[in-house]
Amino acid sequence: MLISSCRLYRASIRRSLFGSIVVRDQSRRCLAVAAARQSCASQSQDDTVLRHVFDSRSFWRDFRRAGDFTKTPSNGLFCNRYLTHPQGFLDFSKTTVEKCQRLVASVIRASTEAERCSIPHTLDRLSDSLCRLLDVADFVRSTHPDNSWRQASTRAYAMLFEFMNILNTNPNLKFKLEGALGDPDIKARWNDEEKMVTQILLKDFSKSAIDLPDEKRQAFVDLSNRISKLGTQFIRDMGPERSSIYFQNRQLKDVDPLVLQQAMRRHLTGISIPTVGPVAVTALRSMKDESARRELYIAGRTSPKSHLQTLQDFLQTRAKVAILSGYSSYADMNLSDKLAKSPAAVNSFLSALFNDNKVQTQQEMDEMLLLKKLEKGGRDSPVRIEAWDRDYYQTLQANKQRSRSRRPDFISAYFSLGTVMQGLSRLFIQLYGVRFEPVPITPGEVWDPEVRRLDVMDENEGRIAVLYCDLFARPGKSPNPAHFTLRCSRRISTSEIEEASILHPNLDPMQVVNDGMAISHDASTNTTYQLPTIVLICDFQEPVDHHDDGPKEPTLLSFRNVQTLFHEMGHAIHSILGRTAFQVVSGTRCATDFAELPSVLMEHFAADAHVLSLFARHYQTDAPLPYEMVAERLAIERRGQGIETEHQILLAMLDQAYHSHLPLTMEGGFDTTKVLQDVWDRYGSVKEPRETSPQGFFGHLVEYGGS
Repeated sequence: MLISSCRLYRASIRRSLFGSIVVRDQSRRCLAVAAARQSCASQSQDDTVLRHVFDSRSFWRDFRRAGDFTKTPSNGLFCNRYLTHPQGFLDFSKTTVEKCQRLVASVIRASTEAERCSIPHTLDRLSDSLCRLLDVADFVRSTHPDNSWRQASTRAYAMLFEFMNILNTNPNLKFKLEGALGDPDIKARWNDEEKMVTQILLKDFSKSAIDLPDEKRQAFVDLSNRISKLGTQFIRDMGPERSSIYFQNRQLKDVDPLVLQQAMRRHLTGISIPTVGPVAVTALRSMKDESARRELYIAGRTSPKSHLQTLQDFLQTRAKVAILSGYSSYADMNLSDKLAKSPAAVNSFLSALFNDNKVQTQQEMDEMLLLKKLEKGGRDSPVRIEAWDRDYYQTLQANKQRSRSRRPDFISAYFSLGTVMQGLSRLFIQLYGVRFEPVPITPGEVWDPEVRRLDVMDENEGRIAVLYCDLFARPGKSPNPAHFTLRCSRRISTSEIEEASILHPNLDPMQVVNDGMAISHDASTNTTYQLPTIVLICDFQEPVDHHDDGPKEPTLLSFRNVQTLFHEMGHAIHSILGRTAFQVVSGTRCATDFAELPSVLMEHFAADAHVLSLFARHYQTDAPLPYEMVAERLAIERRGQGIETEHQILLAMLDQAYHSHLPLTMEGGFDTTKVLQDVWDRYGSVKEPRETSPQGFFGHLVEYGGS
C-alpha cells in the first residue's frame, strides 16, 4: 500500500525582555526589519527576535513586510511552484499522475541487476510523489480559510486517492518487488534500510487485496474511495444537534460574566449560549444549577441522526475492506504492523490498565460525591455523581486546593507564547543542536497573515526543516491542536536531478525535484535532501497591541496550553530529526502507536524545573517562575488523573469495539450508540445519559481508528 506512510498526526487531548523594556514602535520596526533581512544569514542570532515575532503583532507585521510580501507575484503556497492559485492543484495532480506512471513503468520493465536493485528506491519515490500532493491537499482542504482553495484541494485529493488505490492493487508491482527480494545476488547488494523498506512495502501490499481476482481488487478500490469520502464527511459535519440553549440569568449567575460576553444572543431575562466550545466548557465547570448543567451536557454531546449514519456507514465500510483483505476485522488489519500486533493484545492491556486505575478513580469519585452531598444538604443526602457533575465538582475541588495554598493563580503571566517558543528552541539546542529562526513570509506562501514561518537550523548542517506555526484563533478555524507533516525528509538521487533537467530544461532542476519547496545540498558529498515541511495548529488568542504607548499584552498560555504546545512540538521534532534515504521510514512515518511516544515525552519536559528555568519569566517584570506554582498545578491535575485515565481507557475500548466484528455481525443491526452504552455501562464509573451520542464527536476514529 504505497500511501500507508502518508499519515496525519493530530492530537486531540518557557528569559525574555518583553515586559522589562518598552520598545517604541519606530525602534521595534527597525529591529524587525533588520532581523528579517539578516535572519537567514545569522547562525548565532539572539532569540529575542523569536520571542517578539510571537508576542507582538506590530513587530511581526513589520518583520513580515520586510520580506516584500505584497510586492511580487505569488511564490506559491508553502513555496510550491504549482500552488500559486487554487487551480494549481489541477496542474499538480496531472504532473503527479504522469510522474507516477513513469515510475510504475520503470519498475515493471526493470530487468538488469542494477534496475532490479533500485526497485525499493523507485517504489519509495512513487509513494513520496503521492504523499507530496495528498498530504498538502488534505491539510489545505481542512484548514485553508478560502473556499476556492478548499474545493480545489478536495478535488485533487479525491482524484489522486483513487489513482493511489489503483496502484495499491497492481499485482505487477508486488511481483517485481518479491522477485528482487527473492534474488540472493540483489538482496546481498541491499543495505539494512533497503531490506527494511522492502519488507514494509510488501506488508502494505498485502493489505490491499492484491492477491485477489480482478473484480475483488476493484471492489477494494471502490470501498477505499468510499472510506475516504465518508471520513472526510464525518470530520466536516461534526457538531451538535442543537447549536445553542437559552438559560435564564439566575441559572448562569455563577458563570464568569466575561465568558458570557462571548455568548451568541442576549435576551431581557437570559442568554442563549453555544452548546460546544469555550463558553459551554466554562459553564459546565461553574454552573451550580444541576438541571441546567444536565441540559447543557446532553445537548453538547448529542449528534444529529444523519451524522451518526455517516459514522455507521464509515465503520461498516472499513469492516468490509478488512474482510476483503483477509482479516477478521479492521482492528486486526490495522494492528498487524503496529507495536501491539493484535486486538487481543490491545484489549488485554486496556483491561489490565483499567483494573490498575480503579482504586484511584474510586477515591476521586468518593471525594466528588462528598462535595455534592454537602452541597445538597449533608453527608446523608441520597445523591450520586452524574456525567454532568464531573467537570463542576473537579473544578470545585481545584478551587478549594488553590484557596488552601493562599497563592493567586497567575502562572500564565510567566508563559507568553513567545517565551515558550524561545524555551523550545533553547531546549532543542541543548538536546539536539538545532534551533528556530524566524523567516519573513514570501508572497502567497501562507494561508493566513498571522502564520509564522520558522526555519530549523542545525549547528553544523544549516537549515534542516521548515516549520509553519498557525497558532492563533480565527473564525471558522478548528479549535483542535494538530501537527501536519506536509513533506518528509528523503534523499534525492543524482539521477532524479538529471531527469528534472531533461524534462524542464528552462528551470532550475534543484527546484523542480522538490516542486520549489525546501531542499538542502551538500556540495562536498554531492547529496541532496528534500527537507521536512511541517505545520503546527493551535487555537490561542492573538496578542494585544494598542497604538502609541498604550498597554501591550502578549498571548499568555495556561499551563495546560504549554503542555499542548510541547506535545505537538514533540511530533514536529520527530519529523525534523528523522532524516533517512527513504521517506517511507522518515520521521513520523512509523507505527501509529509509536508516533505518540516523542510527543508524550515532550509533555514531561514542560513540567521539568531545569527546562522551565530556560525561559519561564514574567512578561512584565522578567522575574523567573517560582517552581512551586508548577508543582501546585501538577498536584491539582493529579487529583483528577484517575477519572481522566478511565475516560481515555473507555475511548480506546470503544475504538476497538467499533473496529471489531460488530459492524457486520451485531445482533439486531449495528448501532454505534448501543455499542458506546455497553462499554460505559460495563466499565464506566459514571453512566452516560441515554439521550446522548458523543461518538459523533470522536474525530480520532478517522485518523487513528482501530489502532
